[in-house]
Amino acid sequence: MNRAMRVFASVTLVALAMRSAPAQAPARRDTLRLRELQQAAAQVDPREQQLALQRQATALRLRTLAAERLPALSGDGTAQYQSAVTTIPIRLPNVVVPTPPHDRYGAELGVQERLLDPSLGARADVERATLGLAEARLRTTVYALRGEVNDAFFSAAIAQARAGALNAAIADLEAQLRVARARVREGTALPSEAATLEAELLRRRQDLDDLGATRAASLAVLAVLAGRTIATTDTLLLPDLVATVASARASVPRNRPEYLQFARTREQLAAQERVVAAQIRPRVSAFGRAGYGKPGLNVLATSFNSYWLGGVEVQWTPWSWGTTDRDREVLALQQQIVTSDEAAFTAATQRAVERQLADIDRLTAALRTDDAIIALRAGIERETRHRYAEAVVTAAEYVDRENDVLAARLTKAGHEVELAQAQARYLTTIGVELR
Repeated sequence: MNRAMRVFASVTLVALAMRSAPAQAPARRDTLRLRELQQAAAQVDPREQQLALQRQATALRLRTLAAERLPALSGDGTAQYQSAVTTIPIRLPNVVVPTPPHDRYGAELGVQERLLDPSLGARADVERATLGLAEARLRTTVYALRGEVNDAFFSAAIAQARAGALNAAIADLEAQLRVARARVREGTALPSEAATLEAELLRRRQDLDDLGATRAASLAVLAVLAGRTIATTDTLLLPDLVATVASARASVPRNRPEYLQFARTREQLAAQERVVAAQIRPRVSAFGRAGYGKPGLNVLATSFNSYWLGGVEVQWTPWSWGTTDRDREVLALQQQIVTSDEAAFTAATQRAVERQLADIDRLTAALRTDDAIIALRAGIERETRHRYAEAVVTAAEYVDRENDVLAARLTKAGHEVELAQAQARYLTTIGVELR
């Protein structure tokens, strides 16, 4: 018995030394941070290219609107024959009243320039507001990537945390297995003692392989989202969000891109209302025409002549059978729709926030309880370890107590990651950047 205890003590010391000694670092190991991955995912998203394309399209439309202020040239030509012409039914002695020709020919070159058009500025405002709305919508769409990054990051993180606890438990069990095998060789224990520990060790290694597969799959998703290479040796660093969450809880901000989208929609509707109002205002243009034809401006001429004319034109449509008022009513209704959508979004966000804050409080309290549970389970396990070293209890009983400690540590590891995930989810919901 004394020799078995000495073997057990020596093996235990070796195991503890192995656990306390620093492991050799792999050739390549990066630290993955959630904020950096979120930013990378937004930058590499293909839809980010739409911003530049939308700006280019808006710039082209604004240039088209600006071109409407420039003189517009036009040309036309006609050749016709008419069956009757205007005649003067008067006969005077020695006076020949000319008769206009039945055939007419003409070619004209015209120019027109807008001197006053209230709708041009309003239409340009609509184009700019439309660009702002498109950008806000794109930001809202891309913002949803944060949720995907969060899910993949914390899925890998919880597998990593549980694998750490499981590796420590495997190291302890390997030490106990070496003790059991030594006892079996010395004839102080039955082979079933070692078999029990070995079976449990195989099961834990199987669990470790499952966690490794889960972590690898989550890291692969992160690599695709962030557009970068992520190795399985990379380490996930849980963000410290306690201070940020506490600050956000003091005054819930409205930083979600959806709120900017609602504001840009209102700006677009306001610009469209200005266009509607401008439609009933007078528009003034200057025009000029030069031509060559038969009979020209002199309708009684029978030969080809050149001519020109110029002037100012005013266009005004003060009466539109109520279409302007109806257009304004439609825009007012759309404003109300935007307001109701914003209110619904705020209510949904508030409901989500309440649930997430409850999760944060629950997990914070659970972690305090986890420490107490682990301390109690570890005490029982230490007592059982000593009794096992004295061959008072069987390997199966020791494995049960050791499993209790492992389960408690796995639960705490899961709660730590879940708390960080709940905090990140809460900050993402209210639109606060991670630090």
